[in-house]
Amino acid sequence: MGTPHDRYPAGTAEDAPAVRITVRTAERMRELGRRLAALLAPGDLVLLSGELGAGKTTLTRGLGEGLNVRGAVTSPTFVIARVHPSLTGGPALVHVDAYRLVGGLDEMEDLDLDVSLPESVVVVEWGEGKVEELSEARLQVVISRTIGGPHGTAQGAAPGAEDGTHTPAAGGGNGAVTADDVREVTVTGVGSRWAQEDLTALAR
Repeated sequence: MGTPHDRYPAGTAEDAPAVRITVRTAERMRELGRRLAALLAPGDLVLLSGELGAGKTTLTRGLGEGLNVRGAVTSPTFVIARVHPSLTGGPALVHVDAYRLVGGLDEMEDLDLDVSLPESVVVVEWGEGKVEELSEARLQVVISRTIGGPHGTAQGAAPGAEDGTHTPAAGGGNGAVTADDVREVTVTGVGSRWAQEDLTALAR
């Protein structure tokens, strides 16, 4: 794949300190994605982790808005990867669901993507242990519920809210945010590329 971050000095090999952000609504998750987009450059790799319905696609939707790319960002589950070209000459967004990517990096490279990955921002859901070699540096974003119901489903969350956009459950009253709606998002920069970035800006 090459080394998209050769423009960065080697610097320290230490990872950037992890930043933890409390996110209380789906719109705030999208806002976090928009803030994250401001830190990204061509060649960046973002790995998203979190249980079903944690809000990975919602975060990516905001990231796409921040990058000003074409097309609605939705879950790529059934196509494995979607490419969203930039509307302003910036990097394209390559959105990958690696859940069924059993071949890991080799299968990723076999996908018929019409962009150069080193010139794109690549966001991979369920990518841990599969695609890290796409880049020598990466952002790891872990989304977790503060309180979870049985089988990884938040208590009180409406059925079908798999993308993190929640509606009140039956009898849920006025839809006020509950503890089950709250997400803790942990962002960790891995590699010298991220040692130079102030990730604390994401929590402001």
